[in-house]
Amino acid sequence: MRSSRRGFLGLAVAATAVSRGLTASAATTADRYPSNTALYADTSVVEGVDYSRRYRRHEWFDDDLSQRYAVQRTVILAPHGGGIEAGTSELCLAIAGYHPASLDPTPAGGPVHDYWMFEGLRLSNNGELHVTSTNCDDPVARALTAGSVNAVSLHGCTAAQAGLADGAQAVLVGGRNGTFKTKLLTRLGAAGIRAIDAASISDLNGDEPTNIANRTLLGAGAQLELTTSLRSAMFGTNTRADRKNTTLDLFRTFATATRAAIADLESTQPTP
Repeated sequence: MRSSRRGFLGLAVAATAVSRGLTASAATTADRYPSNTALYADTSVVEGVDYSRRYRRHEWFDDDLSQRYAVQRTVILAPHGGGIEAGTSELCLAIAGYHPASLDPTPAGGPVHDYWMFEGLRLSNNGELHVTSTNCDDPVARALTAGSVNAVSLHGCTAAQAGLADGAQAVLVGGRNGTFKTKLLTRLGAAGIRAIDAASISDLNGDEPTNIANRTLLGAGAQLELTTSLRSAMFGTNTRADRKNTTLDLFRTFATATRAAIADLESTQPTP
C-alpha cells in the first residue's frame, strides 16, 4: 500500500473545476464534523470501534513490466461506507476488483484499481460520522485521488432526495468528468439499471472542485448516488455483517457495468 505520488507526465490534462458531492444525509442535515481531521481528533470516537479506514494502493507496470508508474489510472472511493450509506463499501471493493468478503481478486486475473473507504462500525447512529465529500481531507484519500487520473465515488441517497417516486431503484451519475459520466450512463443503462444524469440535481450532482472525487490529476471525476431501494435489492441480507456474503445478481451487474465504463474510459487516455 502506498500513498506517494509523482508528477503526471504525458497526459493532456483538461483542467476543469470539480464536484460538489453532497450525499443523502449531507443534503438535509449539517454534519457533526467539519472534516475527517476533526472527526479523527475527537477522542470520544475510536478507530476500530466507531469507524474504520481501508485502502489499497497498487504499483502499476507497463505491459512488459519494464516500467513502473507512480501515477494510477483510477481510484474507487466510498467516503460513507459501512453503516453510514449501506452497500457502498461492498460496491467499492467489487468495482476495484475484489470480492467484498474474501478480498480475492474478482474476477481472477481481471484489472484491479486503487480504493479507499471510510466506514461506520456502530450498531446505530452512524450518520454522526458522515463528513460531506467536499470536506473530506483524509490524507490517504487525498493522496490516492491526487495521484490518479480518474476517480469514482459511491454514495447513497433516498428516492425523495433524487426527485423520484418512493421505492425507485436508480443511480444518479454526477461529477465533473463529462466523458466518464457518459460512459457510466451508457454502460449502466445497457445493463438494465436506471441511470440518470445528475446535472440538474444540485444537491447530488457532484459539481464542486473540492469534492474528493474531483481532486484527481484531471481535476474531475465521477460520483454515483444510489437510491436506498437500489442498494437494498443488491443483497440477500442487508446488514453490515451479512452484505458482503449475500450479494445478488444486481450487485454483480452494477459492479461489472461500472468496471466496463472505467475500462472504456481508460482505453481512451494516453499512458501517463
